[in-house]
Amino acid sequence: MSQPTSSRGGSNGEARDTDWDGVRLHIVSGKGGTGKTTVAAALALALAAGGRKVLLVEVEGRQGIAQAFDLPPLPYEERKIAVAPGGGDVYALAVDPEEAMLDYLEMFYGIKRVGKALTRMGVVDFATTIAPGLRDVLVTGKTSEAVRRRDKLGRRVYDAIVMDAPPTGRIARFLNVTQEVAGLARVGPIKNHADLVRGVLASPETAVHFVTLLEEMPVQETLDGIEELRTTGLPVGGVFVNMVRPAGLPEGVLEAASRGRFDSAELALGLKAAGLTDVTADSSAVAEALAREVTEHALRTELEKRERVALEEAGVPRYDLPLLPDGADLAGLYELADALRAQSVA
Repeated sequence: MSQPTSSRGGSNGEARDTDWDGVRLHIVSGKGGTGKTTVAAALALALAAGGRKVLLVEVEGRQGIAQAFDLPPLPYEERKIAVAPGGGDVYALAVDPEEAMLDYLEMFYGIKRVGKALTRMGVVDFATTIAPGLRDVLVTGKTSEAVRRRDKLGRRVYDAIVMDAPPTGRIARFLNVTQEVAGLARVGPIKNHADLVRGVLASPETAVHFVTLLEEMPVQETLDGIEELRTTGLPVGGVFVNMVRPAGLPEGVLEAASRGRFDSAELALGLKAAGLTDVTADSSAVAEALAREVTEHALRTELEKRERVALEEAGVPRYDLPLLPDGADLAGLYELADALRAQSVA
């Protein structure tokens, strides 16, 4: 876990040491099954705590945010979905590429009505099919616009934006596609738009975080993703190690079990002495079954230690999030948000 680097105040005057002072766009990626959307939702709650206003953006059309907060499917509009600890607000936006295209036409050409007609004709789908990168530019562009947006008094509309981004395997291409589109369009509004988006994504105001489990494949994908982002010049954030299980047993017991030196006969005597086995039960059989469980747990713990060492080599901040015994329900999101704040993430 990283050490706090600075402090900042919330809109209610609360000051906290945080690791990501100055970062306004938090992009959350991760291999499928690691809990990427859950972590993004918890991060939004953590960042909003203490009176801040945070926008949580979904870009893949899965309605994962709605499921995480136990809400009906979200429309293409920014709406308040949760109150964070201390009175902060979390808003959500499920980006729809077609609607984002209409916004783009209105913003740069003032022809939203024409755009709607083009949508009915299928031209928008045609355009994003022959130029797939354009779809990603529209999605990231909507998020970047929210980062830059100010109210009539010149104040930032949102204190932070959290994007529930595509999986690790395609995050670098998803974020770097603006440069490809800018290369295709040498001049004009499309190039200007792509350049604006790239300016936000590559700036110190942005951090791309990864969610992983302490398993070989997710960790390797995380390391590959970090390296790919560094190669393309995009800002690497931290690593969220999700679903961390407590050790549960003393280090000496785990070490003995992992090396096949766990004494099940001694365990049987201990069970009997503690009155944990019925007089009619075969304490040896119970002890052997427990010993197998202990050995499996010890071997998993050893594997997790190796994966932690591998993550350390990436040289980025790491944060542990506990395995939620009751699953990632709404109460669990708040528990994870508290864990993030306790580790100075927000």
